[in-house]
Amino acid sequence: RAIRSVAEIEANKASIRGVFAKVLRYGSGATDAVMLDNAEWLTKLNWIEMLRDIGRHFSVNRMLTMDSVRLRLEREQEMSFIEFNYMICQAYDFVELSRRVDCRLQMGGSDQWGNIVNGVDLGRRMGTPQLFALTTPLLTTASGAKMGKTARGAVWLNADAFSPYDFWQYWRNVEDADVVKFLKLFTILPMGEIAKLAALQGAEINEAKKVLATEATALLHGRDEAEKAADTARTTFEQGAIAESLPTLDIPHSELASGAGVLALFVKAGLVASNGEARRQIKGGGLRVNDVAVTDEKMMLTPDHLTPEGVIKLSMGKKRHVLLRPA
Repeated sequence: RAIRSVAEIEANKASIRGVFAKVLRYGSGATDAVMLDNAEWLTKLNWIEMLRDIGRHFSVNRMLTMDSVRLRLEREQEMSFIEFNYMICQAYDFVELSRRVDCRLQMGGSDQWGNIVNGVDLGRRMGTPQLFALTTPLLTTASGAKMGKTARGAVWLNADAFSPYDFWQYWRNVEDADVVKFLKLFTILPMGEIAKLAALQGAEINEAKKVLATEATALLHGRDEAEKAADTARTTFEQGAIAESLPTLDIPHSELASGAGVLALFVKAGLVASNGEARRQIKGGGLRVNDVAVTDEKMMLTPDHLTPEGVIKLSMGKKRHVLLRPA
């Protein structure tokens, strides 16, 4: 993982807090959430004291059996010393959380089991009350793919990295077999309503997907943004118009005036990951400019391609669109 500067870490902390403030209430009340920074205790540790007081409780033999380490070694992938020590830091975090805010339970994905159990064991050795671990299987789709991964990368929770519209579209495009499960996991709809949606068959399943998309987006971005995303999709796909609220990418007038390569623009818009992927999509008829299929990978976009609305619409498939707007 990349080493982050202090400024980057502070910005990430603020962003994380902002995301979770939408679903948690921070405060000093008995049921309010708190957000602690482990730098408060990790940066104050003396190396020799840490080896003596904490490191002595860890068996290298046991650490080597943990999946997070064992699988890397079996694949002969390099593991730095700082990565090897990660489980020690996470275990000590659990001890400090117990001491500071009486935290007794740590929850996480199943890939965190080894790290969390190390914390339970370290707490016992360092005199905390009994600590507990709860892990859940990593979420996958019906086809076995890990959730949150798309052609564009991770599905971010903050709107500046992944717009509410893109978030809505992610849920709208889930596999049919996943709709009911995701309605139960990612919405707060009554089970009776979910049961009614589960009864939909054939093309009607799309209506359940729209409900899933709107409800999941409302939880994270608010009801107004969710309805706006739904309206944008309706305008774009059902009415065939260009919706102003589609994701927009500003490009310099000068870049368009001199002619901009279509491959590079699709990459810049985030619709494809590379020029190579763009070429493959063109061969399969998957890329369109202003709803016209791209057939020439050397195509140059110019001001002549601007629509009456003053934008150029880039599309990959039927559901992913970005508007280029000269700025």
